[in-house]
Order: sequence, then structure tokens, then C-alpha cells
Amino acid sequence: MVSVVQNVAIDCADAYELARFWSEVTGCPLHPEDRPGDKETQVQLPQGPLLYFNQVPEPKTIKNRLHLCLRPETSREEEVERLLGLGATFVADRRNPDGTGWAVLADPEGNEFCVLRSASERAATTP
Repeated sequence: MVSVVQNVAIDCADAYELARFWSEVTGCPLHPEDRPGDKETQVQLPQGPLLYFNQVPEPKTIKNRLHLCLRPETSREEEVERLLGLGATFVADRRNPDGTGWAVLADPEGNEFCVLRSASERAATTP
């Protein structure tokens, strides 16, 4: 017997607003019953676990020990610009001159995540 990952839980100050941000990032809907002010919300990904947002009283104070890595359909650079436009902030540049690497961003509540190269960018630099 094994366990199945049901969701990835993200503690936050405003569950609904942070879920809305991640819904825009992923292009996936919120749970149809979620409303502003809800203390628990979900983004329904098409495959894998849900993104579950749980409102908690304490603020984020240190670097995430677990984070999401995004592989965009468009180029990494275009996706970084799109996410910044949605309200993300730029945290660290881990991109290399040869095109490898990633960009570290943070969502509106400071949770870090990475933007990787797209599949086509990876294919273009793979020998």
C-alpha cells in the first residue's frame, strides 16, 4: 500500500486572494464554491494534487523549504515578465549565460517559486 498526495498546502494571510493569483499563474480555476473571505481555497490543477490555500494568523518569516517550479509553455523570459505583471516579485537570478538555470520569484505573500525553461528551450540546448 502507498499514500497518494492529495494537495500541496500553502499557508497564507488571505487564502482567496492568493488562490486567485495562482489561478492566473496556472490558468486553472478556483474550486467553484470558493468565495472572497474564505479561509480555505483550492486551485484545481488538471493533473496531480490540488493547490490548497489555508489562511493562518502567523506571517511568513523565512525562506520556503518546499516550493513550486513552473515550466512555462512560452519562453522563460516571457513567463517571468507575465508573472511580474500579475504581482510576483523578482527574488534571485539563477539563469546562466548558456540559457540553463531558472529565475526565482515570489508570489504576493512572499512564497518563493522558480520559473524554469520551457520544453522547447530545453530541447534547443540539449545536445
